[in-house]
Amino acid sequence: MPNDIRPKTGQEALELLKEGNARYVDSLTNPDPAMQRRPELISDQDPLAIILGCSDARVPVEIVFDQGLGDLFVIRVAGNVVAPSQIGSVEFAAEKFGTKLVVVLGHSHCGAVTACVEALINPEQNYTPNLQSIVDRIRPSVYNLHELATANGQDVDADELLDRSISANVRMSVSQLKHGSRALEDLTRSGKLLIVGAEYDLETGKVRFLED
Repeated sequence: MPNDIRPKTGQEALELLKEGNARYVDSLTNPDPAMQRRPELISDQDPLAIILGCSDARVPVEIVFDQGLGDLFVIRVAGNVVAPSQIGSVEFAAEKFGTKLVVVLGHSHCGAVTACVEALINPEQNYTPNLQSIVDRIRPSVYNLHELATANGQDVDADELLDRSISANVRMSVSQLKHGSRALEDLTRSGKLLIVGAEYDLETGKVRFLED
């Protein structure tokens, strides 16, 4: 949406969402196969993958992977961090629907990881308690990188540290899913579930899947 027509108030934004939903409802009679699938999804779902992604508005998961209604079970949280509620959501989809793939999707220019990097570079940085809780979950994946970057006494290259931290954070979330739940650990060990990490590049639109 062009900046000159973006909503100026929450009420204007709400009206845009209402109008958008009305257009969506009108489209349900469209011959598009994706729209025709909607009735069968009312009573059941069979997602092909579980995506634990960042809440960033620039990374719309279904669009990024060109998937339609019912194709993805999407869990979004700032910084694609893993907390009990996210683990429980993954367990639910894996056990209830038998979904066999989990993708932890990070992305370039991640604001949550940036906040963590900034907090390490500038310890006086202040965040709200709830945002700080997200930063604290990301911190372990970033801390060692920061320590290595400063070990020789040179200035930290913030952009390089951020890029490496984004990858490290994705890998940490993958590890936490693999080893933070007996249910998920049993499924991965038996080969019934694959958990992988990936990064979405805002500039190119490409998703790079991380090697273990």
